[in-house]
Amino acid sequence: MKQLFRYGDTKEFYKTVGKKDAAIFNGAMVHPYYSTYAISRDAEWTSRQFVLDMKEVDEEGIGTFVNVKHISPAKIGDEVRFIATIKSVVNNEIICTITAKVGMRLIATIETGQKILDEDELESVRRVANSG
Repeated sequence: MKQLFRYGDTKEFYKTVGKKDAAIFNGAMVHPYYSTYAISRDAEWTSRQFVLDMKEVDEEGIGTFVNVKHISPAKIGDEVRFIATIKSVVNNEIICTITAKVGMRLIATIETGQKILDEDELESVRRVANSG
């Protein structure tokens, strides 16, 4: 793992909310707004940008947690700006805080964790996942 980043470094991702990002359960749309699930997915993608730069060829990132506080809605067609900020890098774990905004309006605050694992560690994770 390459130690390229430190506390306060940022990455950005822009997402236009589409129909598939709305709250849909059992094939029915609950409402035409950005779902908490989709926000979580896109926030994790934003923080993964650090992982992509930091991992070696024989390594991969794996998510450890996502905490989302969904504050206000974003409607289909809105452009959401995600800003991931490094909170800490300890050993092989990267913790990021993320804000999601439409213009100046805060949509969500998120915190994510990801670990960078080598091939042997990933194989161990696969064995555990496949044993249950």
